[in-house]
Amino acid sequence: MTIWAVANQKGGVGKTTTVVSLASLLARQGQPTLVLDMDPHGSLTTYFGHDPDTIKSSIYTVFQKIDRSPNAAIFNALKKTDHDNLYILPASTAMATLDRQLGAQGGKGLIIKKTLKHLGDRFPNIIIDCPPMLGILMINALAACDQLLIPVQTEFLALKGLEHMLHTLGMINHSRQQGLPFLIIPTMFEEHTRSSVESLRMLHEKYKTGVWDGVVPVDNQFRDVSKLGIPLPTMNEYAPGSLAYSALLKHLKRSANDLNQLPHV
Repeated sequence: MTIWAVANQKGGVGKTTTVVSLASLLARQGQPTLVLDMDPHGSLTTYFGHDPDTIKSSIYTVFQKIDRSPNAAIFNALKKTDHDNLYILPASTAMATLDRQLGAQGGKGLIIKKTLKHLGDRFPNIIIDCPPMLGILMINALAACDQLLIPVQTEFLALKGLEHMLHTLGMINHSRQQGLPFLIIPTMFEEHTRSSVESLRMLHEKYKTGVWDGVVPVDNQFRDVSKLGIPLPTMNEYAPGSLAYSALLKHLKRSANDLNQLPHV
């Protein structure tokens, strides 16, 4: 079982798009794949046709019931999407209250890690869509994953957001036995735009092997398919965005065999 978490504390960088695209590619290869929506905004949940405002069983109920009836909580929340081999543990907007509810309780940072142990035999691939803020949800996501993927829009303001994310990762690593490997994914790249090209150069110059050597280009088809709830690789596997994520997935699968060689904070 390989678990990736996708996170950036700056919004609008392609976080949910990255989760949807990678998960759909894995599912299309016949591999059962689970996505977790750990963001109370519920963009991933909405993408796959559920309403985070009204959903009854979600990651929120897993947090509430994990100590009393973990199997029931997990499998009641687990939803099959309309796409073969692709499942979701959806978000609820009530998850935004978890820090207030659980903040003073010890041992709550490993709930998702324990949850996924119940699902490991069923899903060889799990991808977590992280919240933008450091809190109980982010802590759980990073404690559970094998590798952190950080999508970064290739523009200057987004580079500042990356610094915040890596600072957060550094704090999380203090409580881990081993630092969490990360990979920066340049997104929304425009090869004919000077600021985009310069931002990409700065990323590679500063973070070196911590940056994926490909890019995800600007592709308006991402916006079009999101309205339909269909991943772009499913709708058009030859779209520029689909080809980029396919190349990224090949890279991730190669590196999954030896995550210890990836950079750590």
